[in-house]
Amino acid sequence: MDFLIANAYAQSGQPQGGLMSFLPLILIFAVFYFMLIRPQMKRAKEHRKMVSELAKGDEVVTNGGLLGKITDINDSFVTLQLADSVEIKLQRHAVASVMPKGTMASA
Repeated sequence: MDFLIANAYAQSGQPQGGLMSFLPLILIFAVFYFMLIRPQMKRAKEHRKMVSELAKGDEVVTNGGLLGKITDINDSFVTLQLADSVEIKLQRHAVASVMPKGTMASA
């Protein structure tokens, strides 16, 4: 239990602690980096790559849960065909995932 409470020593000419007092803060930052920040950056990088590789004919699911086929694509927007005569236009980054071919036919 001695590691939770610092001992009170008589004052000497040399400062006590130094780097050891910052060690818990450094360890907490390292844990946050490897458990939270790094995986989130990896997912964001994979999403940017997936969005940049979208092509006509891909079947995708949007963030809102709509399943459709890409009929037109430009720099910032895609046009999805949801049914035979239903098309919507949405931002590229609103695409959550690319589905395997034939998903719309089986749904």
